[in-house]
Amino acid sequence: MEISRRSLLKTASASGIVAAGLAASEGFLQPIIAQAEPVDENTQLLAQSTPTSTRRGEMLYRNLGSTKEQVSLIGLGGYHIGKIEDEQQSIKLIRSAIDRGINFMDNSWDYHNGRSHRWMGNALKDGYRDKVFLMTKIDGRTKAAAKMQIDESLKDLQVDHIDLLQHHEILRFEDPDRIFAPGGAMEAAIEAQKAGKIRYIGFTGHKNPNIHLQMLEVAAKNGFRFDTVQMPLNVMDAHFRSFGQQVLPVLVKNNIGVLAMKTIGESYILRSNTVSAIECLHYAMNLPTSVVITGIDSMKILDQAFEAVRTFKPMDQAQVTALLARTREAAAKGQYERYKTTTQNDSTAMNPAWLG
Repeated sequence: MEISRRSLLKTASASGIVAAGLAASEGFLQPIIAQAEPVDENTQLLAQSTPTSTRRGEMLYRNLGSTKEQVSLIGLGGYHIGKIEDEQQSIKLIRSAIDRGINFMDNSWDYHNGRSHRWMGNALKDGYRDKVFLMTKIDGRTKAAAKMQIDESLKDLQVDHIDLLQHHEILRFEDPDRIFAPGGAMEAAIEAQKAGKIRYIGFTGHKNPNIHLQMLEVAAKNGFRFDTVQMPLNVMDAHFRSFGQQVLPVLVKNNIGVLAMKTIGESYILRSNTVSAIECLHYAMNLPTSVVITGIDSMKILDQAFEAVRTFKPMDQAQVTALLARTREAAAKGQYERYKTTTQNDSTAMNPAWLG
C-alpha cells in the first residue's frame, strides 16, 4: 500500500514519533570528523570571487555548476509561496516573477503538506513550465520513501519531469550513509533520472558544514558527483559554523552548482540591526553562487529582490571585510542563525516518518 504524506503526518502524530525525532535531533550539533581533499590557495581565492553574470532584462543569469544550464541569480523560494492565504495571489506572484526573469523555482515535497507543490503546479500551466528550471526536494532516506515522494511531487506539480531533485535536510551524521546504502534513496533518484523523471541531483542542509563535507565524501566513495549543493550563505554564516568557509571552496574546486539559502535568515538577521535586506542579498550574490534563493511572499518583497539585482555590483575585498565587520559580534553565538542552533527549521525531526 502506498503511504502518502498525509498518512505519514497522521501516523507520526498518533504514535509519538514526533517527540522521539526531536530528542534524536539533539545529536545534530555534535562535532564530526569529515575527510575532505585539501583546498589550495587558488581555490580559496576563487571561493571569494564573484562569477560572471549575464544581464537580460531585469535579471542576471549564471551557469549552474558544470550543467551548462543558465539560471536566474534570484531563485523563488517555494516555502513562502505556500504561505500566502489565497491561491490566486500565489499564482499571480509566481507568474510575475517568471515574467520579470526569474527562472529558478525552489520547492519541496513537504512544504505546507504539498500545497506549495500544487499551487506552483497550477502557476506553471499555460506555457509557464517551459520558462523555468524546476527544483524540488525529497526527505526519504530509503528507496521506497524516496520513490513515493518523487512520484507524488511529479503528480502535485503536474509535470512529467523535474529539472533538479535534491535530498532534503542532510542534518544527521547518518544521513549520507543511509542515502547511499543498498536500498537507499539514491537508488530511487538514479532510477528516476534514468527514466527521465529528473535531470540533475543535489542535496541541501542547514545545520553543520561538516555534515555537508561528509555527504560529499560518501558520494565520492560511491563514485557519485552531485550537480548542486544548497546551504546557508549569509553575512552571519561567515562568522559561525561557516558553510562559506568550509564547504564553498570544495564546491568551487569541483565546479558544483552553489545554491545559497537563508540569505536573510528568515528576517532574523535584520533584527540584529547591522545590515539591510539588500546588503544581505548583495553579499550572497557576491559569492560564487549560481542562485540566491530567497523567500518571496508579496509583490513588495519581489520588487526588493529585483532592486537587489538592479543595484548589484561585485564588491572588492575591502568592501566585504567592512560589511562582515558589522556583523561579527552579532554572529558570534549563532543567535541570528536559529536553523543552526535550534530544531525549529528541522521538519524531518518533527516528522521522522518522512525519512522512511
